[in-house]
Amino acid sequence: MAVEDGKKQLLHLVFGGELKKLGGTEFRDLNALDIVGIYPDYQSALGAWKAKAQASVDNAHMRYFVVHLHRLLDPETKVGG
Repeated sequence: MAVEDGKKQLLHLVFGGELKKLGGTEFRDLNALDIVGIYPDYQSALGAWKAKAQASVDNAHMRYFVVHLHRLLDPETKVGG
């Protein structure tokens, strides 16, 4: 993994969309997913997630998620974050 400023790069994806059912994880329209971005660490991703989640608070079906891409890219490595 790349090292920037002494920190390992642990990629995280933030995305969201409207769910079919509250409490579920199936989206109403995959073409309408909001791909917020890919971030170099969990803290950055969490900040983006919070901003998007707060901006969509009026829509109960809208949900945003943080995906730990680094775990998918290198599943053998045990890293916190």
